[in-house]
Amino acid sequence: MERGRRLVGTPLKVITTAANVNDVTQPLALIDGVPVVAKWPGRRPDSLLGDKSYDSNPHHEELRKRRTLPVISRKGAPNSKGLGKLRYVVEQTFALLHQFKRLAVRWERRTELHDAFVSLACGRICRRRLRKPTNG
Repeated sequence: MERGRRLVGTPLKVITTAANVNDVTQPLALIDGVPVVAKWPGRRPDSLLGDKSYDSNPHHEELRKRRTLPVISRKGAPNSKGLGKLRYVVEQTFALLHQFKRLAVRWERRTELHDAFVSLACGRICRRRLRKPTNG
């Protein structure tokens, strides 16, 4: 349980796309792109949180094949009250990335430079979150 709490909201993989790319095309690439952690070989995220724009039956099936639970509201269904608490985790992650002033507004024209800065920021966030507390 401790491991799960530390990883919630930790940016393990980031994909940069053009502004006009539909979000529904990216969740499988995100899950497949999560690097393998040495302590937990082959371990994938337990769940994927998304809004209604990620809702599609093929994605639900593919995520389940990867042993990842899709926590996605269905289109046309009333809003689930419980998903707001989970959505907070996503917003918190964006806030963590925006602490790095250079990422709050994208100034780099070259995608590889922006991706490098995002990767550095994600690495620092992961290091802070996963660092073991020292005992006295």
